[in-house]
Amino acid sequence: MKNLLITVLILITLVGSKATGDTVENDAIKISGELKKWHRVTLEIAGPETDENAVPNPFLDYRLEATFSNGSNSYTVPGYFAADGNAAETSANSGNSWKVHFVPDATGTWNFKITFLKGKNAAITDNINNLEKLVLNAATGSFEVVDSDKTGKDFRAKGRLLYTGERYLQFAETGEYFLKGGADSPENFLAYIDFDSTYYGGNREQRSGESAPNLGLHAFEPHVKDWQKGDPVWQESKGKGMIGALNYLALEEMNSVYFLTMNILGDGDDTWPYTNRNERYRFDCSKLDQWEVVFSHMDELGLMQHFVLQETENEVLLDGGYLDVQRKLYLRELIARFGHHLAVTWNLGEEHGPTDWAPYGQTTNDTKAMATYLTEINPYNEFVVMHTHSYEPKRHEIVAPMLGFKPLEGPSIQVANPENSHEQTLKWLKLSADSAHQWVVNLDEIGIAWKGAMPDADDPHHDTIRHHVLWGNLMAGGGGVEWYFGYRYAHNDLNAEDWRSRDLLWDQTRYALQFFHQHLPFWEMESADQLVDAGYCFAKTNEVYAVYKPIGEQTGINLDGISGTFSVAWFNPKTGGELQQGSVAEVAAGGIANLGNPPANADSDWVILLSKK
Repeated sequence: MKNLLITVLILITLVGSKATGDTVENDAIKISGELKKWHRVTLEIAGPETDENAVPNPFLDYRLEATFSNGSNSYTVPGYFAADGNAAETSANSGNSWKVHFVPDATGTWNFKITFLKGKNAAITDNINNLEKLVLNAATGSFEVVDSDKTGKDFRAKGRLLYTGERYLQFAETGEYFLKGGADSPENFLAYIDFDSTYYGGNREQRSGESAPNLGLHAFEPHVKDWQKGDPVWQESKGKGMIGALNYLALEEMNSVYFLTMNILGDGDDTWPYTNRNERYRFDCSKLDQWEVVFSHMDELGLMQHFVLQETENEVLLDGGYLDVQRKLYLRELIARFGHHLAVTWNLGEEHGPTDWAPYGQTTNDTKAMATYLTEINPYNEFVVMHTHSYEPKRHEIVAPMLGFKPLEGPSIQVANPENSHEQTLKWLKLSADSAHQWVVNLDEIGIAWKGAMPDADDPHHDTIRHHVLWGNLMAGGGGVEWYFGYRYAHNDLNAEDWRSRDLLWDQTRYALQFFHQHLPFWEMESADQLVDAGYCFAKTNEVYAVYKPIGEQTGINLDGISGTFSVAWFNPKTGGELQQGSVAEVAAGGIANLGNPPANADSDWVILLSKK
């Protein structure tokens, strides 16, 4: 009777509770965060006292969810065991804190209702009717949300980045279309010395065709100087190298970082969310809280989090590749902790599918089951992709059966030969459009495996990859690129410590993204290579044309069948800057138009912009 009375009193308090400031507390629930549109709001619930290694398992045998509603908008969001609620700072593995993170997409009153249950496999079961209802099950409350005050590249100013069925992702608040430019390396970015319980788990043997294992964890020491006063740290001074590295990348106006969340038995063998390398059912509360500090800073910097969930070497590590308890629990924990972030790519796995060297990969049905579950438990419409193998026909064999499958929204393409980048982008854009489920096609890794994108010291011009990869993808209608560093050169795919090693490459990437955003309605344009005698052409017919020439020699464009006059300007993709005037200022449509010569450096690549006058 005493427990029943306590429950009733809590429910009465919660039903009437409203949050109008930064933090509101009652005996059982705390609502914290900036109560603004697109900002993280956290419900912290005083639940059962337990620890990471307890029985029942706090990750598997409890089910915490909250349903948030505002008018017709409703989201059911999974929660998680948070130890003492401050584990990033305390390294705690026990406590009575349980949390749900939510990002509201509308202003006004948001109501919530909590589901809190206990029982065998409660977190991932489809049958919740026989589970025990805990004290706060069905508790309700509400809070008021106002508009965001953020501006610039902070994702909270732009809203959630969504897949909309088109070739480009789009921000929900501003409607701006997204083109990706960022870092694919180091893929073991999260193998960081300042994260709790992070260590190298392999045998330090270098496998053929792969980077040599690190001798130690990442410290990103060269980037400590990029950390700024007021930036986040944990435990007084930890995190400065990683936070500084992200600051640098954002200063270069990149907008995405690729990283593995679990590479057990794979390259690096130094990243996992579990309490230890051999665990599959229990998660490290303090480590994941520290990851959250970093990911939140990435939101503020305008850096997409590209979560790569597994590797070809460990596709069958969880449940033998099937969708069962281990895999469901892994996906649910990551969604509960990190799904609220505003710009996320969920990648089903690096080099996905069986190969000659990893023959026990997931089948097509396994992959579809994993993708379906991921989208079912994720309350947000976040981008889901699958990383490919580098060579045909293996890439086609594994990717083609996924065409038309709605939970998958794009390939994360790897190509062995950079010269195939344009063709591969065009191929998968067309095949997906023909399947009535248009994909966003990003280029996320390039060969040759030992080479990739070399450091500036070894390749100061980056001509080959600028031409074939960066402009090759964008001029086909692709969604952008992330740069893989290979394994032979300094600051490679596993041991990169200094992103300044590719400073000139970030510059060239920025120039390309700026050109597209400033000069082209690229979301309305299509590849039109047939209009030019060499290079790439991207067009909105009779309005605007962009022509990429690998050599800036005199060239023509077929404007037959249209009328009017077009201005002609030239852009240097290697050095950026303003549009320049070549030897021809304007051309008349109605046939083959001679675009003239570039302003200078005819032996280098140029982009020609034709705009209707």
